[in-house]
Amino acid sequence: MEFRVLEYFLAVVKEESISGAAKFLHLSQPTLSRQLKDMENELGKTLFIRSNRKIKLTEEGLILRKRAEEIIELMKKAQAEINLSDEILAGNIYIGAGETVGVRELIRVFKNLRKEYPLINLHIVSGDKTTVLEDLEHGLIDFALVFGKVDNNRYDGFSLKSVDCFGVMMRKDDPLAEKDIIKPDDLFNKPLILSRQLYKDNNISELLSCDKKKINIVGTYNLLFNGSLMVEEGIGYAICFDNIINVTGDSKLCFRPLSVEIRPKMSLVWKKNQVFTKLSEKFLDNIKNIKD
Repeated sequence: MEFRVLEYFLAVVKEESISGAAKFLHLSQPTLSRQLKDMENELGKTLFIRSNRKIKLTEEGLILRKRAEEIIELMKKAQAEINLSDEILAGNIYIGAGETVGVRELIRVFKNLRKEYPLINLHIVSGDKTTVLEDLEHGLIDFALVFGKVDNNRYDGFSLKSVDCFGVMMRKDDPLAEKDIIKPDDLFNKPLILSRQLYKDNNISELLSCDKKKINIVGTYNLLFNGSLMVEEGIGYAICFDNIINVTGDSKLCFRPLSVEIRPKMSLVWKKNQVFTKLSEKFLDNIKNIKD
């Protein structure tokens, strides 16, 4: 399958019609239709549901769209890196990270680096551990900032200073808000909202030092802003990190630390045997001063 055919495919997805995509690509409609049909024959799958109004994707077409977008992005990234001048440090740094104030340390390193090299740019992709490691595997980001254990057979990296600790976000009018510190037994059988990573790792009972039967999980979130909306609407209590959602002023929410202080290890990781650009190497050299 040729790279340009993937671009044709994505153009049809965007325009939702072959005629619209053909016009956008400056191709004849029969030529584009033939290219798409050849692609379907090569894959042995039907990618489009054709109708008089709009073209929709089949399940296989949806899978191809996701992968095609990744391939196109990787190609653009590779072209930009190859075209960089040997004399001028310029380009992009891509970091995937969960919601943590620890990102601030990376931003400060970039800020200082940019004073010396003003043609560099920083792109932060927000997501939980599952999401950012998937992006790292696909080459869409250079580094991932994650919490907890990582597979040392797949990734290199080092630990950073942990700045986050778990606590509970709740409504200010909740009875538990009167407490300065929340004990695990305060949460037994209470409706809890967990991050997707915490839920997937299945270690909430260890965090709260209690039997799983006493834990009532009613929801999960990927990004804490959505979790905070669930809390605000009275669905439950969010187990989360502090200093991510503003709970001051007119906010209906508050944060209370857990009596059991748990500070998970924060690591900056990258794929083993990864070939770094000069910019990524420079960034990594500068960021090592925030290691433990």
